[in-house]
Amino acid sequence: MILQALQALFTPVSLLAVFIGTTSGVIVGGMPGLTATMAVALLIPITFSLEPLTGLLLMGGVYCGAMYGGSIPAILLRTPGTPAAVATAIEGYPMTQQGRGGLALKVSVIASFTGGIFSTFILLLIAPVLAVFALTFGPPEYFLLAILGLAGIVSMADDENSLVKALISGLIGLVLAVVGTDPISGMLRYTMGLTDLFDGVAFMPALIGMFSIAQMLELTGSKSVVADRSQVTKIKREPLPRGISKPIWLGSLIGTVIGILPGEGATIAAFVSYNVARRRSKNPKTFGKGNPEGIAAAEAGNNGCVGGSLVPTLTLGIPGNSVAAALLGGLLIHGLIPGPELFTTYGVMTYAFILSLFVANVIFLILGLFMAPYFARISLTPPSLLIPVVCLFSLLGSYAMNNSILDIFVALLFGIAAIILQKAGFSLGALILGLILGPIAETGFAQALIIGHGSYSIFFSRPQALVLWAIILMLLAAPLYQIYRASPN
Repeated sequence: MILQALQALFTPVSLLAVFIGTTSGVIVGGMPGLTATMAVALLIPITFSLEPLTGLLLMGGVYCGAMYGGSIPAILLRTPGTPAAVATAIEGYPMTQQGRGGLALKVSVIASFTGGIFSTFILLLIAPVLAVFALTFGPPEYFLLAILGLAGIVSMADDENSLVKALISGLIGLVLAVVGTDPISGMLRYTMGLTDLFDGVAFMPALIGMFSIAQMLELTGSKSVVADRSQVTKIKREPLPRGISKPIWLGSLIGTVIGILPGEGATIAAFVSYNVARRRSKNPKTFGKGNPEGIAAAEAGNNGCVGGSLVPTLTLGIPGNSVAAALLGGLLIHGLIPGPELFTTYGVMTYAFILSLFVANVIFLILGLFMAPYFARISLTPPSLLIPVVCLFSLLGSYAMNNSILDIFVALLFGIAAIILQKAGFSLGALILGLILGPIAETGFAQALIIGHGSYSIFFSRPQALVLWAIILMLLAAPLYQIYRASPN
């Protein structure tokens, strides 16, 4: 069956579909506000006129390309193209300011490629087994997984003062996350009568404001993004940093595992990978100042989520994340029902689709390595031209998510607030973590208590929960001990 799938894949039409999909995905991922989910969803009507396999290859290519593409503006302009690229921007943009944007792009594309290949290989080999594992995770485990992500807030602090500010930042994010409709009772909270807030504060406009708009406002009055413009010309000769393989493989593993869990997204995978890499690094104090290990872990994590998210999607019909949900819609429209039949009756098409993800990863690897020197030159664009263009695309992207004027004001408000918080020493990364993980933690906590009839023992009664508790304690112990030793008292 694999040989038949290879024959179906290596036809001119199929390869062209993968190439067009991947290239389009890189472009879409590089535009603020235009997420992979939106791109795949918009492609579904176009695939009506195509053969089912061609349509699937097109959507799979877009998925892979967009996950990598979001890192390009995140690194060069501190403007994440996708939510998952936020963690990449934390280390990537400081490297661009140092004139090492080309190296950051190289690390990004190689880590993305490794994470994508690893997760696709896992998907190809043991998808049904891993799908059964994913089903063992319930609300208590999802709550603890969110807590695991929030534990990363502690690792963002270097001393007692910065720890307090990081915790306050995370708390602000959690408070903003509860705006909207209560997922359990259906009650409205802090919506101020605005119907656009019934679903909560729109995450993507908030993200665009905190990174894109805030960065453009900071650039006003600057002559250039890059401090040392001469470094940009040395891109091709700069080798990859030593020891970069460890965070890449760490991120690939974490991203694949988190991707397999239904409902968990690449953003969580990227942040968890980033925080674990930071704790395991020999130079944790250089994180936040342009450490390529952070880029490697984050990009391997969010691309590892691609193959992982397709495990429950193809085997059980349970989307791993929002992009996988859009892909599932494409499968159903073409009469392909997830489950055993997908790997037997329609096995040739399914395996051709999985194998196409390998091809898509190779395409964006070649594209990324070849274009890295040219992408890096974007950082040499004069701010007088860069600021209005990026702001225009950022506001258009904010509006396009929900066709809401309010989202434009959300982006502007968060942009101004981000500058104030940064000047005061607060952590935007911690705020983002609170905003992302707040709804997941709240829903998981409430559902777990309902299942456990109000007993908190449900969070300690399952093996999966105990393992997560152990990981959380290990992640918290080291940074808290370091902060304690560094305190004057």
